[in-house]
Amino acid sequence: KRTTHWTFISHFILLGLFTHSPLHLFLFSMIMIMFLVALSGNGLMILLINVDSSLHSPMYFFLSWLSLMDLMLISTIVPRMAADFLLGGGSISFTGCGLQILFFLTLLGDECFLLAFMAYDRYVAISNPLRYSVVMSRRVCWLMVVGSWLFGLVDGLIQAVFTLRFPYCGSQEIDHFFCEVPAVLKLACADTSLYETMIYVCCVLMLLLPFSVISASYLRILVAVLRMRSVEGRQKAFATCSSHMTVVSLFYGAAMITYMRPQAYHSSKQDKVVSAFYTMITPMLNPLIYSLRNKEVARALRKLLGRCPCGH
Repeated sequence: KRTTHWTFISHFILLGLFTHSPLHLFLFSMIMIMFLVALSGNGLMILLINVDSSLHSPMYFFLSWLSLMDLMLISTIVPRMAADFLLGGGSISFTGCGLQILFFLTLLGDECFLLAFMAYDRYVAISNPLRYSVVMSRRVCWLMVVGSWLFGLVDGLIQAVFTLRFPYCGSQEIDHFFCEVPAVLKLACADTSLYETMIYVCCVLMLLLPFSVISASYLRILVAVLRMRSVEGRQKAFATCSSHMTVVSLFYGAAMITYMRPQAYHSSKQDKVVSAFYTMITPMLNPLIYSLRNKEVARALRKLLGRCPCGH
């Protein structure tokens, strides 16, 4: 009877996104610029929404939470990736990997549900403006935000705990720039097929349920907008909704490519590019999309700059 000796590993090594070639040094510099733009853009959105009384409506309340989630999401991934690239190494403990999975998936789940609630908010505002302040009361808005965080946290906890319960032996190298579940599971020395199927079903539900709410809301918004007699009202509704739909398409498109494809169709290079998209590019683009397409945000920014002593 032959026995197999397994050497269980205590930490992982993240191989990262780049090598030290001139092209990759340039791409790394671009990512650091994106990181700074995302930090300043989302930070500015939170500041504007909190200090300007004209932005104290449910839409901007949700938008401030979206900006906070984007800030946290990019801060969970990029500083660690940058330190690994600049200092070399990439070693991450089991606990560190588990926490990264937990934070990342919690924020990803939060954003899925928050985008759905934002679509519902726009549907009520356009389809039923007279009852808007009653339907979307402060209490309802807070319940929606708390619900988003709870759904995300439950998903993150389940996946982090189950992923790290598998035995890991042999190779320590994760071919990724952070601990993403599909990349980590490739190193498990046990059959993960049942768990991968469970993750697949879970992610399909986590993505498709909010996405179906968004689709239904926007379908009804489209019908309501087309019935509007006012050209100005129609243009304003389209401007607000097109910003939101751009953000939804970018976020859900990238997330669906990563989590709704079976494991057999994953390649590490593709996964890294798609993950870079929704962990770095989307958080940078969100405040730009909303501020460029939104006259109220632009007005609040001009007011803030006018109040600033450096503007005189």
